[in-house]
Amino acid sequence: MIDNTWKNRAACSGHDPALWFGTGERGPTDEQTRQAKAICAQCPVRQLCLANAEPSGTWGGLTEQERRTLRRKRRAA
Repeated sequence: MIDNTWKNRAACSGHDPALWFGTGERGPTDEQTRQAKAICAQCPVRQLCLANAEPSGTWGGLTEQERRTLRRKRRAA
């Protein structure tokens, strides 16, 4: 069983999920992403969040594109 209790300590808890995922077919706006990243920057479980990131949205302070870039850099190293 996966332990997701870290989510209870996440700084994003209680905030509007649209900041991280956008609404409908569209992803988050630049302003929503900026706000999400500011919240993530203060999060005590940021690394756990990043390690457990879903494919879409901002997780651990990184956008989908930033996570793809990070994975490519790690594979190349």
